[in-house]
Amino acid sequence: MLDAAQPATPVSAPSGAARSEQIAFAIMLALLVLAPMAVYPFFMMTALCFALFACAFNLLVGYVGLLAFGHAMFLGIGGYVSAHMAKVGNIEIGPLHVNFGPLSPELAILCGVGAAGLLGLVTGALAIRRQGIYFSMITLALSQMIYFFCLQAPFTHGEDGIQAVPQGKMFGFIDLSNQNTLYYVVVAIFILSFLAIHRIVNSPFGDILKAIRENEPRAISLGYKVDQYKLTAFILSAMLAGLAGATKAIVAQNASLTDVHWSMSGEVILMTLVGGMGTIFGPAVGAIIIIAMQNYLAGFGQWVTVIQGVIFVACVLAFRRGIIGEIANRLKISL
Repeated sequence: MLDAAQPATPVSAPSGAARSEQIAFAIMLALLVLAPMAVYPFFMMTALCFALFACAFNLLVGYVGLLAFGHAMFLGIGGYVSAHMAKVGNIEIGPLHVNFGPLSPELAILCGVGAAGLLGLVTGALAIRRQGIYFSMITLALSQMIYFFCLQAPFTHGEDGIQAVPQGKMFGFIDLSNQNTLYYVVVAIFILSFLAIHRIVNSPFGDILKAIRENEPRAISLGYKVDQYKLTAFILSAMLAGLAGATKAIVAQNASLTDVHWSMSGEVILMTLVGGMGTIFGPAVGAIIIIAMQNYLAGFGQWVTVIQGVIFVACVLAFRRGIIGEIANRLKISL
């Protein structure tokens, strides 16, 4: 809790907590490096994209306490812009026509992240002034507006989406058409983003976000400009979600309405809750579990949704902190 007599200062994590996080990170890194030997690389790449999406969402809901029902709009717009710039590379806004030609993968991904960040700035400025269910409903309404925009905009190709997105060569020499190379590029993007999120939540900025989550009026009384902090966190979360969508578009070589549909916003909530909201590793674990279910239980058709619902209910009843949250609580460690 913040002291009213002085500004908040960063509190160093106890050595035991830091050690447990380091061990967990080392295990995660080792599993990701060795995963292609046991698991189909495309599945793992898709799972890592959604893991990053869940981690981005958790930054907002787990550490600021803002439950957004429309986070799929950032995943989707990041994917669409990245796919369009990698395949076509032109910008047409009214009388403005600029044609760069197809961009390299890293520039296309950066364009997707930038578009998601800009969208986050606009939607966040409209939404953060409300709290609770009102904030959630505003984000859902804005997400539906983006969905219909993507359905009608010429560059998205409507229900067909953007297909046959070229993977190209990153930085001019990393051939992403090689599946193993692409896999380790996706791993690198996920790990760097994961470390960035860890740094954010364990910084003085992160301490203030947690203070806002715990007691917003108290933070306001200490002189913090709460709306600015919440907007910054919202934009960061949007950019990371856009990075997940942009990377996924390069991996899957397409961008479609599925990623911007409201049901995707529901799925990321499910991933976060199953893994453990407010934990560093929880959302990634939850995302991999949900994507694995969708992949390996695809033969059950629509029953996959029912099975997901049963698992969600079981987690709420038996693992109220999520899988990683319960493990961390019982072992008295930080994850």
